[in-house]
Amino acid sequence: MTTYSELSPSPVPHAVDRLEEATRAAAAFLAALGVDCDTESMARSPRRMAQAYAAMLTARPFEMTTFDNDEGYDELVLVRAIPVQSVCEHHLLPFTGIAHVGYLPGSRILGLSKFARVVELFARRPQVQERLTQQIADWIDGELAPRGVGVVVEAEHTCMTLRGVRARGTTTRTSALRGTLRDPAQRAEFLTLIS
Repeated sequence: MTTYSELSPSPVPHAVDRLEEATRAAAAFLAALGVDCDTESMARSPRRMAQAYAAMLTARPFEMTTFDNDEGYDELVLVRAIPVQSVCEHHLLPFTGIAHVGYLPGSRILGLSKFARVVELFARRPQVQERLTQQIADWIDGELAPRGVGVVVEAEHTCMTLRGVRARGTTTRTSALRGTLRDPAQRAEFLTLIS
């Protein structure tokens, strides 16, 4: 059985352990932008900011759980609408949305809650949505050796909606298909089921 520590580590594995340093840096950052943190309502804001980013950059540990596919299940397994919370690596602003993850089992099946854990594992770091989508698909493909894997991520990027073009309400959809889910008929089934 694979444990969390054996999985691809987050680039910020100890963010929570460095809150004091992060708090000082947040205070300096806000001061450099002219934000007065000496008021009663702002006094703890640098600490809250540090805690917020530590939470966004740290995946929760989990133990990988797979099972023998004793029943020989060979149809699509699909987990829809898994929450995605990440941080754009270009502006360090959040992007949020949902992921749909499906696979055609081989000899092993994955505990259903672990799909959300795997999404979080790769989302809780500075990220781009395209890479995130591929990392989820590649991890499931590598860990389970299924006959096929499909991942679709739909997200709203605040780096696009709150700044720059300020295109509120826009979403980005990315997909990654592996194995037999690249076959046009199975691809169509997967994409139809997530709609």
